[in-house]
Amino acid sequence: MKEEVEKPDKCSCHKFVVVFIFLTTFAIILLSYYMEKDQKVAPPPLNSLGQNKVYTVPVWDLTTASKGDNFCRFPPVSPEDAVEERLLLASNAWPTPSLLTNFSLSKTSNPRGSHFVILTKDWDPQWHVGDQLKVLIQINDFQGNPKKTGGDFILARLHNPVLRAGVTGQVTDHLNGSYSAEFPLLWDGRAEVEVTLVHPSEAITVLSRLTKEHPDRVQFVSIFRSGKVSEQTVCNVCLRPTKEPICNFTDSKTGEPWFCYKPKKLDCDTRVIHSRTNFIVNFGPYATLFQSKVNMNVFISPSGASSVNVLQNVNGTASGSKFNQSGYYLNGLWQSLTSTPVHHFDTTAAISQCLQNKMLYMYGDSTVRQWYEYLIGRLPDLMHFNMNSLKLIGPFMGIDYKRKTMVRFRVHGPPLRFTPLPVAELHYVANELDTLVGGENTVVVFGVWAHFGTFPTEIYIRRLLSIRKAVVRLLKRAPDTLVVIRTANLRHLTPAIAWTNSDFYSMERDKILRAVFKDVNVRWVDAWEMTVSHYLPHDIHPPVPIIKNMIDVLLSFICPGMVS
Repeated sequence: MKEEVEKPDKCSCHKFVVVFIFLTTFAIILLSYYMEKDQKVAPPPLNSLGQNKVYTVPVWDLTTASKGDNFCRFPPVSPEDAVEERLLLASNAWPTPSLLTNFSLSKTSNPRGSHFVILTKDWDPQWHVGDQLKVLIQINDFQGNPKKTGGDFILARLHNPVLRAGVTGQVTDHLNGSYSAEFPLLWDGRAEVEVTLVHPSEAITVLSRLTKEHPDRVQFVSIFRSGKVSEQTVCNVCLRPTKEPICNFTDSKTGEPWFCYKPKKLDCDTRVIHSRTNFIVNFGPYATLFQSKVNMNVFISPSGASSVNVLQNVNGTASGSKFNQSGYYLNGLWQSLTSTPVHHFDTTAAISQCLQNKMLYMYGDSTVRQWYEYLIGRLPDLMHFNMNSLKLIGPFMGIDYKRKTMVRFRVHGPPLRFTPLPVAELHYVANELDTLVGGENTVVVFGVWAHFGTFPTEIYIRRLLSIRKAVVRLLKRAPDTLVVIRTANLRHLTPAIAWTNSDFYSMERDKILRAVFKDVNVRWVDAWEMTVSHYLPHDIHPPVPIIKNMIDVLLSFICPGMVS
């Protein structure tokens, strides 16, 4: 005998089914639209630059240098790019002394034997908000002698742990072993100076040589597959000169180079997987220049007082000169020193309201992916679709149907030091930007820097110039599009990390990034200053309190009139 079950009301059930079918259909249509759009704009597999073709590369094709130890050079895409490249390299040149043949650690910079002193004001013994504080830094060697040359990488910040306040100092190299750092006084109360030697000048010389002589110290491979046959070969932006057959995967639109050694049995067009494998770390005789707690990321002590007491400005206005910094922390919150004030979006409702009717496209490395993950975590109504994507790679998309909000993330093209990923997911940022319609409801965010530390600066300039051209094209067809750039940031340093991702490399690329886009209508999230001046330890992936402040800056650009 069958058990009778109470039947639901037919009317309410019918309404539920109708609503369910409508929402499901809408979601499928929307997802199909974006997936179809991606498929339509994908670049063709073959191109005039020889992609997927095999050829033997003579030495002169892989290097334009006069010596074989600098093989990672490519001619710029255009004569205009060549001129700009030379200007960028000249204006951002670092003063590095030459290493002596008979290297001696005793004659290199010793942070524990160096010191700084706060310079007093002759006209007023008291300090007020708005004043500029100046510090003189003297670097000595391990024998106690003053250095006679510059080129040390020094960071400075002013902070107050109780107020959770901090601001970066502008460091000037006087090229004679002495440096100065200037800070704006931005809060009343105690302000303590902190000076850090990140790398001695001799270590900078080693790091500069590494990018020219060993740009392949991070190793990449690709898997080629056809049926049951599978082969793996070494790949990179630059392959060492050889007569072995090479597969050329240079991008047809951007001209971005990428090469793999050809498999023994398979053709170039059977490449399916890209991956990073090994880091080769060997400083050789200069390993002593990269010692934690000795000469890498070590505090320099003060000679005399290390702090000043700052009084309120009785006039209510800043008495100092124009601020060079982009902002500072007070009570753990980022305060802008630029024309756009920072609002603090502390609630889900505030973030959702700001992103209503917005399409937010994010491109770059894992430091940009952090932003996507933060927003997904703070917005429960943002439905996350990974479309069977790899956890760290993407592409990812989040949609809030009610508020008509879409957030997307995609990694940038090679070089990528990620886990194995399909070659089909390697998309260059410039090509992605060319697929966007743009407009007042479109926000573009990108951050491209962390994966370029091992390569000569010219390689990074080449990538940025291609992205800038795409940004300019986007802003021409849709001037109301908001473009936001995330800068580089500091990280925790160990000798192994310094080999590939030193803060010196990040700082160099940060300077180049700002110079390339200085005349373009873009906004900046200054991750460099936001990590230098914060009280938390440096990390390639900044902790949540810093990410929260970065998102506040981003949302303040999107919703400048919104009061959080």
